[in-house]
Amino acid sequence: MSLKAPTPKASVNAMILGVGSFAHSIGTALADGGAAASTYLTRNYGHFSPSLVGKTFSRDAFPSPVPLLRENKIDVVIPQSIDWAMQPWAKALVESGVGIFSPTGAAMRIERERDFARELCAKFKIPFPQSFVASNRIEAEKILEQNPRPFVIKNPLCSPTSPVHTVMCETVADTRAWLRNVNYAEGVFLQEYLGRAEAGHIALVSGGEIHSLVTNQEYKYAFNGNLGIVAGAPLGGLVERDGQDKYGLARELLHPLLPWLRKVNYHGPIQVTAIKAPVGRASSRAGLEKLNTCAGSRGRSPHQKWHVIEYNIRIGVTSGPMILRMLKNPGAVVLATARNEKLKLEFNEQLNFGCSLTLAGYGYPFTQVRGPQLPLEVSSPFDCDVWWNEVARGADGDLIATGQRIADVIALAPKLDAAIARAYANIRKIRVVGSYFRTDVGQSLWPPGRM
Repeated sequence: MSLKAPTPKASVNAMILGVGSFAHSIGTALADGGAAASTYLTRNYGHFSPSLVGKTFSRDAFPSPVPLLRENKIDVVIPQSIDWAMQPWAKALVESGVGIFSPTGAAMRIERERDFARELCAKFKIPFPQSFVASNRIEAEKILEQNPRPFVIKNPLCSPTSPVHTVMCETVADTRAWLRNVNYAEGVFLQEYLGRAEAGHIALVSGGEIHSLVTNQEYKYAFNGNLGIVAGAPLGGLVERDGQDKYGLARELLHPLLPWLRKVNYHGPIQVTAIKAPVGRASSRAGLEKLNTCAGSRGRSPHQKWHVIEYNIRIGVTSGPMILRMLKNPGAVVLATARNEKLKLEFNEQLNFGCSLTLAGYGYPFTQVRGPQLPLEVSSPFDCDVWWNEVARGADGDLIATGQRIADVIALAPKLDAAIARAYANIRKIRVVGSYFRTDVGQSLWPPGRM
């Protein structure tokens, strides 16, 4: 008779809808916390790394994940993208009774429809940049003529497949030039440019209450010094455990929405991204930059307020893994949130700060530039989390880079400087020809409200 102890049953059985580093990181964080994780692969790349943590199911072999839920006794589904709600199997997923770590139905509009978020902010007196919707170039140029100021150009409907991805215009001339060159298939959303003093706050909504998790900052520009274009996904990020909302983002921009959140039975993650700027529009770019530069060390200049630039209903590709690492029992928290239960959050001691760095591959962020599959070398063992994205194992068993986002390297520590230093020490252990990473994460934008 074997004396080996039986393997304990996982406390939570989760299925991730996603690919690459998101699925790899979320699955591993859950598994390390005692849960079981599998992945329904929603895109045609990034299939290797999720297989390192659990079962994977291809959408080609399984056109719908719904039959897999009962077969694999899934408790909760964790979507990577809001586009799951547009799939032909979305209604069946909601009706299956399995928990979904995302708001559903009307609650999704806060991210999906940019002008709806603007309307919500107006209703609850939350500062929001002056914004307009235009269906074509003629309308857009007329708006610019009547409101001569720089605008950020976005798609009115938020989606990974949107024909317009964020274009940051810092002058009227920038805006005019871009309006001649964007895709108007779904129209455009023009949001007044308020500068670069940006930060975010991520919380969970469950049981009719808002529970703050972290304040975060994403390095969205492609190159050092916040130069280049806004990349499709951030090149780095910082998080600070912030259950007390020390920078006021949740208090000013999330809590006023509580009546609406309760009305639509919102339960799931919510993130607000905001800009610290003068109330009302800036009279000039120079004046705006001066005000941003003069902001206090914690972004609390009495002359400025946080202005919402968008809400998201996910915990984030870069911030999500760090949040789950900070929580003592991430699987139970995810499941309780999906079930809209009362939460009692417990954090791991000393994991106060996190730093995320992305190793970008040949040609990134210009996705039309493609390179060959390239060998990937690791010079020594890692001592922090490394999540593979567009990476596979070659015929010889060695790793190869197969696309433009190779890996996310994430370190957590009691102090911010220690987290940053560890992340950089580990990303430098990876070599792929033509790859790069930003070397200035933490040198700007932090503390929240700083340019």
